[in-house]
Amino acid sequence: MLERVEAIIAQLVDEVGYANASKLFAKLSGGKRLRARLILTIAPEAPTAPLLGAIVELIHAASLLHDDVIDEAMVRRGVESVNATHGSKMAIMLGDILYSKAFSELTSFDPLISRAIAESVTKLSVGEMMDVEMANAFNTDRDLYLKMLYLKTATLIESCAYSAAILAGKDADAYATYGKNLGLAFQIVDDILDITADEATLGKPSLNDFSEGKVTLPYIDLYERLDHEQQKRLLNNHAKVLSTEEKVWIRTKMDENSIIEHSYKHARVLCDEAIGAIGDDVALRAIIESVIQRSH
Repeated sequence: MLERVEAIIAQLVDEVGYANASKLFAKLSGGKRLRARLILTIAPEAPTAPLLGAIVELIHAASLLHDDVIDEAMVRRGVESVNATHGSKMAIMLGDILYSKAFSELTSFDPLISRAIAESVTKLSVGEMMDVEMANAFNTDRDLYLKMLYLKTATLIESCAYSAAILAGKDADAYATYGKNLGLAFQIVDDILDITADEATLGKPSLNDFSEGKVTLPYIDLYERLDHEQQKRLLNNHAKVLSTEEKVWIRTKMDENSIIEHSYKHARVLCDEAIGAIGDDVALRAIIESVIQRSH
């Protein structure tokens, strides 16, 4: 079924009618297609599920293109980003093309679905803005961090699960809860991997989030456990290119305080709540496990 989604994605981009856009898009890494896979798992018999999956993946790709420009990221999934190879203007415009095409196709769906997806993209944009603003200072507010994660990442996954449930005639609110928690857990694990994974796996420098000013859950937990002098040292490293010595110090303090284990426990609680919302569905549990156990 994912092959069908890939074919529809290529078709939709080609329908734009601009060869350069198709060529640029072809260079993007498709990633795990988590959002499309979720839709197909919840609504495997729905005829329009592959199209909805393709639409959401176009939206996700557009958001990543814009995100790379905002972060001035030179690499995405181990491959040079569009803004690195063709400039920020081209990356932004390609993102705009993908957004526009996705919304054009979305109009053919039930208004409950089209509204849910559209509203999630608005929230996503707000989350991106919050992420940028929060990087200006060391954030210690856990609730604010989780709110930003929900808006930036979880809301689109939530709307995918909700919409797929409508296609399948299932309890949309219950599946929305599953999607929201899955999305939050996904991003928390992503934040953990920025610290624990090696640079070859990440395709970018380790601890890069912190260097960019992003204070993720592990850093909030670490700050709370450090003494005053150690807190000052952590704050002094915020939003700076870290030396090898400082990276080692941060990782050592996280090990001493079991920070990574604590963050994984938080993600696991969210995953358990996700499964609790929809019952012990084997396929959806497998998606949860693939998120919590992933290494990149």
